Amino acid sequence: MRKLLLAHKRISLFGCAAVCLFGMPQPVRGPDSLLPPVGKQVCRLNLGSQTPAKPQPNECWSAVASWYGSALNGQQTASGSAFNMYGLTAAHRSLPLGSVVRVSNPLTGKSMVVTINDRGPFVPGRGLDVSYEVARLLGFAEQGVCRVQIELLKLPTAPWLNAQARD
Repeated sequence: MRKLLLAHKRISLFGCAAVCLFGMPQPVRGPDSLLPPVGKQVCRLNLGSQTPAKPQPNECWSAVASWYGSALNGQQTASGSAFNMYGLTAAHRSLPLGSVVRVSNPLTGKSMVVTINDRGPFVPGRGLDVSYEVARLLGFAEQGVCRVQIELLKLPTAPWLNAQARD
């Protein structure tokens, strides 16, 4: 009986490993455009605070987002530009400045394309800070925080930071 149980465990572990290796959905990859990829989008990229983000275009993940507004309006962002609470911008801890992402609120079905121009959020458990306008348009300005889906659409070109800092 013991040999049967051990053999069953080996098969189960092997079967589980096979499913994990070959049965996991892969992120949708497509051309470098602002159009959403065709087909079902899989949000599974884990961007914990332990590891810097190195996603590729069209990879998607979920995070808790918050917003910031009038208290920081007009102050300088990490990109060197002035923060505009009515702009379509966001802050992320490790995505390259100038990255373009689509932020979607699954509760309302609304989404916005925003540019990462700042660093943050600095509150544990949050993965993205958006401007007040983005939060308002996505429908979570009153709540303050919301679980959102983030899709990386475009990585910045090398001179992006320098060009923004000069403006």
